[in-house]
Amino acid sequence: MSSLDQPTVSLRGIVKRFGRLEAVRDLDLDVARGSFFSILGPSGCGKTTTLRMIAGFEHPDEGQILLEGQPVENVPPYRRNVNTVFQSYALFEHLTVADNIAFGLRRKRVAKAEIARRVGEMLELVDLEDRAKAKPRQLSGGQRQRVALARALVNLPAVLLLDEPLSSLDLQLRKHMQIELKNIQREVGITFVYVTHDQEEALTMSDAIAVMSHGELQQVGAAREVYDRPANTFVAQFIGISNLIEATADRDGVRLRSGELLAARVPAEVAAGASVRLSIRPEKLFLGEPAEGRVGVRGTLVESVFKGTVTHYLVEIAPGTRITAVVQNAESPNGAETLSSGSPVQLSWRPEHALVLVS
Repeated sequence: MSSLDQPTVSLRGIVKRFGRLEAVRDLDLDVARGSFFSILGPSGCGKTTTLRMIAGFEHPDEGQILLEGQPVENVPPYRRNVNTVFQSYALFEHLTVADNIAFGLRRKRVAKAEIARRVGEMLELVDLEDRAKAKPRQLSGGQRQRVALARALVNLPAVLLLDEPLSSLDLQLRKHMQIELKNIQREVGITFVYVTHDQEEALTMSDAIAVMSHGELQQVGAAREVYDRPANTFVAQFIGISNLIEATADRDGVRLRSGELLAARVPAEVAAGASVRLSIRPEKLFLGEPAEGRVGVRGTLVESVFKGTVTHYLVEIAPGTRITAVVQNAESPNGAETLSSGSPVQLSWRPEHALVLVS
């Protein structure tokens, strides 16, 4: 494998324990060079512990950590070619923006001319040239975040580690910074490893996503792959919203609790009669008579919620089994606006948009 094809970060059989708690369990992971890689999961899943082990702030109890092909699990943090941006930006309040960015370079005794050049490049990159002499207290939250990012990037690390750096920003600024952060990553070409519990944030920015739960890796893949083809029910429920319909595997599809047989692609390893769940994203459902090639079910409308561009329809397809359809209002079938609670409705979907999950 050439150095260009080699992952920037590789984790092999990583285990981390805190007393009796196994925070990370048998973790194998590769982070491609130059990618924006997110580790996603709920609180306590082990994602921040994993990030801290890559940074060197925690030591694995078992396994190996490779940076650019070299083992570093016994290398102290200050000797690893990584930088970290934390939730709290930890800026030096007594220093100007430019001096904050230059701090690491001065500690390394980089030549003054080189410091000036690289700080100037970073100020331009994060669009803060006119704030170079400002103190952190004079900046907005988004500007402070960009200073912290520039201070980390100016050292040209092999990997930039980011621990939920947008969590303290308000919603609109956070959405803006997601796009800005991804654009910066593309421009500098440095590998980013980003920890978050926010699914939308991960989907917006990431080339690849690793989903964790209870210290274990549930799935890793491209953002669209993880969303469209979740590996199990945890991923289906955690990434976005998914209808999970209890069913039984059949030779020709899945059989609902009502006894109705629906066409579906059942994995070869799933035996007939096994309990499964049919996973369908709400936006993949169609309201109205099914077109040719679609799978359809009849149900009763429980409620509809108009949300401007879309309407959410909650439909009961069997006693105790309800699913949600999200329909673009521009594409709503004729008469949909007259539907009321208790109205009979039909829902349909393309077979490839329904996944049979066993866990």
